[in-house]
Amino acid sequence: MPAVSKGDGMRGLAVFISDIRNCKSKEAEIKRINKELANIRSKFKGDKALDGYSKKKYVCKLLFIFLLGHDIDFGHMEAVNLLSSNRYTEKQIGYLFISVLVNSNSELIRLINNAIKNDLASRNPTFMGLALHCIANVGSREMAEAFAGEIPKILVAGDTMDSVKQSAALCLLRLYRTSPDFVPMGDWTSRVVHLLNDQHLGVVTAATSLITTLAQKNPEEFKTSVSLAVSRLSRIVTSASTDLQDYTYYFVPAPWLSVKLLRLLQCYPPPEDAAVRGRLTECLETILNKAQEPPKSKKVQHSNAKNAVLFEAISLIIHHDSEPNLLVRACNQLGQFLQHRETNLRYLALESMCTLASSEFSHEAVKTHIETVINALKTERDVSVRQRAVDLLYAMCDRSNAQQIVAEMLNYLETADYSIREEIVLKVAILAEKYAVDYTWYVDTILNLIRIAGDYVSEEVWYRVIQIVINRDDVQGYAAKTVFEALQAPACHENLVKVGGYILGEFGNLIAGDPRSSPLIQFNLLHSKFHLCSVPTRALLLSTYIKFVNLFPEIKTTIQDVLRSDSQLKNADVELQQRAVEYLRLSTIASTDILATVLEEMPPFPERESSILAKLKKKKGPGTVTDLEEIKKERNSDVNGGTESTPVNASTVSTPSPSADLLGLGAAPLTSAAPPPSSTGSLLVDVFSDSASVVAPLAPGSEDNFARFVCKNNGVLFENQLLQIGLKSEFRQNLGRMFIFYGNKTSTQFLNFTPTLICSDELQSSLNLQTKPVDPTVDGGAQVQQVVNIECISDFMEAPILNIQFRYGGTFQNISVKLPITLNKFFQPTEMASQDFFQRWKQLSNPQQEMQNIFKAKHPMDTEITKAKIIGFGSALLEEVDPNPANFVGAGIIHTKTTQIGCLLRLEPNLQAQMYRLTLRTSKETVSQRLCELLSEQF
Repeated sequence: MPAVSKGDGMRGLAVFISDIRNCKSKEAEIKRINKELANIRSKFKGDKALDGYSKKKYVCKLLFIFLLGHDIDFGHMEAVNLLSSNRYTEKQIGYLFISVLVNSNSELIRLINNAIKNDLASRNPTFMGLALHCIANVGSREMAEAFAGEIPKILVAGDTMDSVKQSAALCLLRLYRTSPDFVPMGDWTSRVVHLLNDQHLGVVTAATSLITTLAQKNPEEFKTSVSLAVSRLSRIVTSASTDLQDYTYYFVPAPWLSVKLLRLLQCYPPPEDAAVRGRLTECLETILNKAQEPPKSKKVQHSNAKNAVLFEAISLIIHHDSEPNLLVRACNQLGQFLQHRETNLRYLALESMCTLASSEFSHEAVKTHIETVINALKTERDVSVRQRAVDLLYAMCDRSNAQQIVAEMLNYLETADYSIREEIVLKVAILAEKYAVDYTWYVDTILNLIRIAGDYVSEEVWYRVIQIVINRDDVQGYAAKTVFEALQAPACHENLVKVGGYILGEFGNLIAGDPRSSPLIQFNLLHSKFHLCSVPTRALLLSTYIKFVNLFPEIKTTIQDVLRSDSQLKNADVELQQRAVEYLRLSTIASTDILATVLEEMPPFPERESSILAKLKKKKGPGTVTDLEEIKKERNSDVNGGTESTPVNASTVSTPSPSADLLGLGAAPLTSAAPPPSSTGSLLVDVFSDSASVVAPLAPGSEDNFARFVCKNNGVLFENQLLQIGLKSEFRQNLGRMFIFYGNKTSTQFLNFTPTLICSDELQSSLNLQTKPVDPTVDGGAQVQQVVNIECISDFMEAPILNIQFRYGGTFQNISVKLPITLNKFFQPTEMASQDFFQRWKQLSNPQQEMQNIFKAKHPMDTEITKAKIIGFGSALLEEVDPNPANFVGAGIIHTKTTQIGCLLRLEPNLQAQMYRLTLRTSKETVSQRLCELLSEQF
């Protein structure tokens, strides 16, 4: 761009600025400004025509005065006149004035647009650059309407100079962000993608920013950019810093472009083309390898640029969630940053590892850093880093480490910052409930939580502990004993008094046999806290007292004396007074049988979504799509080893079993998914409408996603620019429950949102599905949940189809994906000794019982990953059973409602040939065939 020569220096402007700076007071400054405004106004209105230099000088003075905070109500026409000048400096000042002072409603906008059009058509790169900058700076809808159709032509024209292409790409990006409806998609879209191959890296950088934004809303239009982005990234990553001298920043080649390309690739799933996918994997491995190399410079700019590329590469690895080796390597690299002296790096490492913990492949690798994270929780000085450490502990928690993590969180809670205490309390309560194998530990944990941070324990937390104690007979006596002991402390938090009052009122009789906790001692202990409590807690204690009248008739007189006292019957609070009067009257006139009926033990609570979990989501941000990441983190092994799911039969829902789902995510009465048989001969599981719409074909990539869920239960099933579908499943014997999370990624409502499950006639007879309806309106950025209860009646070959139909911005959307309900989900692992295994193997020797497949390896033949996939498939992995230690052997039982089918498998890898031989033997031919098909696709 041409520089302003000394001859163009405006001496009058310099003098004016100097005068303003030398003013001793505000009044003097205003006086000088008013004098100058009067002078400029007279010059503009004078008979003598001003030359371009004078106009430029006076317009500059007006601009300076405006920037000082004073209103300018004239000079706009003179600025517009400067646009027609052929001198660069005059045209530049005119555009600058317009960008700052002219609003979109100005009467001059038509003149301005004409001047801009003339400059765009001039083919003078300097003038075109000024015009494009002005359009981008103003960025109004009027500008978008006038030029959105012209700028793409300039961008893809063969004779456009590189500097103009850069400006055009960024200008179009600005207009698309402000007024996307005025930027038409057309032939230029396919041509703009090829700018990723441009020789000028500045053009590539600008084009990448534009394509990334456009691809988020129109992924199909720009999917060809994936291979080009990978190709360009490969060239950058493998180049030496001297190859890209103009774009090398402190020995890091083109870091900004690398980051932008990696972000562009995050708009799409992993490339389907094996060559492109392999090249991308090489790029990511190279980036990870470079992170291990010693730094080429000690300056912070070098490490910042290098780490920016590294963290973006890790984000892409996490987004694809398909390369176990890369995920584990990324986790190990982040683990090194956890102890880095730079606080920002530690923060980013903790944040990224939270997401990695949700991956099936890297969860175990994340868990190896638990001691480092706990140490960060104890020693970090920055509260934001400590908060990320809490988030990571929450994300990496599973059944194997829950007690350790909960204990560390409780220890930290005593000294935690007040701003994050409530969130930690919620997380501790959720983890204690979710992973409680021994419910005595759960009760101890919650009471400890109330003791340490009672002020931050919300009603949802103590309500939840009451629900669980009432629903579980095996913990009621222990809970009564524990709260009784806790209440003996001289100072008790009021929430503990509430829990103690409720539990002793229901189950105090279970500990009344001990002289140390006799009925009278229980009553006196609770009543000693009565006068220190608020009105709602006193009301609860009065209800406990009347419960004691029923449980312990021997202290009836003592309780009646308390109820009869003036402090109760004449209490200023009407609620307490009413309770005292009614409870006293009830205890006086009611017979023992009536009392026993009225005051009988509370029935079990119906299982429903945990209110604690709901509160945590609300605190994080209500219904955001990122909640899917919270759901994804529960591991497959935890679910299979967890509590039993509620039976599908709706008639059993009202009485939860003792092993009901801990999270309370269970079943309220469900709507049957099966409508009356129709003449079409297919089962249409439609929860919302009487008639079915046309079902769309399967979405692109859904088959690949389906295959990924064969060996895992949680994750993102489908994602496009509008919708994200996440799954969380649990299976036990022939029953299962699946939670489907629909996330609206846009800012616009989805209307008539209708998810439908579709089963063939054959599948209908083998699989019983029941669903809960969802809200037909999904707000922008919100998420809704749907529960599917599953019962396997007999073995099956197909999978149900999930069809989602909704209206977005007036456009009808129709998406279909395969729902990953496969036969192996009903596997129960079976441990067997070597002798038993081969004895059973020989018994299943009929040709119809065996299915064998020899196939080429599709993924790297890694022993640990293979083991994880076999375990994820559902069978037990039998160690030291096969004479060849390189082989993998598994055993399990497929549970259906009608029968149980024993299954044995043997996987023999051939590293030299990069092939596998998979042999499956079961007592049923169709089961062997289906399991062999499913497992072969995993290696």
